[in-house]
Amino acid sequence: MSARIVITGAAGFIGSHLAETLLKRGYSVVGIDNLLTGDVANLAHLANRDFHFIEHDVTNYIYLNGPVDYVLHWASPASPIDYLELPIPTLKVGALGTHKALGLAKAKGATFVLASTSEVYGDPLEHPQKESYWGNVNPIGPRGVYDEAKRFAEAMTTAYHRYHGLNTKIVRIFNTYGPRMRVRDGRAVPNFIAQALRGEELTVYGDGSQTRSFCYISDLVAGIIGLMESDTNDPINIGNPEEMTISEIAQEILHLTGSSSRIVHRDLPEDDPKVRQPDIARAQAVLGWSPVVPLSDGLLHTINYFRTKLFSA
Repeated sequence: MSARIVITGAAGFIGSHLAETLLKRGYSVVGIDNLLTGDVANLAHLANRDFHFIEHDVTNYIYLNGPVDYVLHWASPASPIDYLELPIPTLKVGALGTHKALGLAKAKGATFVLASTSEVYGDPLEHPQKESYWGNVNPIGPRGVYDEAKRFAEAMTTAYHRYHGLNTKIVRIFNTYGPRMRVRDGRAVPNFIAQALRGEELTVYGDGSQTRSFCYISDLVAGIIGLMESDTNDPINIGNPEEMTISEIAQEILHLTGSSSRIVHRDLPEDDPKVRQPDIARAQAVLGWSPVVPLSDGLLHTINYFRTKLFSA
């Protein structure tokens, strides 16, 4: 009998790719999502597979019949637009949702994997960011609802590991992009692609010198599954260490789309991180993982997806 995996947030961007890849690898998958920011269309192609979907808010008790081998907790708003519009649900899913998902893993004797984020490092004073860095977060700033929800989720996950002996994993996810991102996601890559394809001005916040590191979705998923199947319980960064400025990614997207759009600048949002680059030495050493998809290839796949979404109607 194949191992059974529960994914919360399964209808989201990363959750749906995780479900698809795990099914291809022979796992049985149960997806849970309240569809606050997820979309069942992301899962439609899995209908005839060993996949079962449950619409449920994981801040409430999670009940499932039968054995569960892994619980992957991916439920959360994950873009600045989401957590600025949904501050309390963001905090609740990080706290109550993590508690309920950990409770399911404990009841079933399952391995628990937490989707954490590079946002736990805040606006970092260490660069690049190692897992040992404690972060520089403003707990009462507009981004604090997401940053602190994930920091609390890490603390609770670690407490379950230490106190209950639960086998837990924490993946700190850096900027990721690819098909199934929402057109109105609010993050740099989907914003720029949608604007470029529509012939609109590309909106760069601040002077564009702030940096990010962009990892293609298939690379991220490979790292997550590697961590899930590993023996380690320490947090691990998964991301692409190739750092570039926001202005550079905007220019690259203009080039790849062939758009004649121009770049305009707007005020930088409060607490927007100036730099973001993962140190992936631990992932390389422990998991044997490194990203392999070149930025141009990943962006072309994503642009083609957005072109279909924007112009297929």
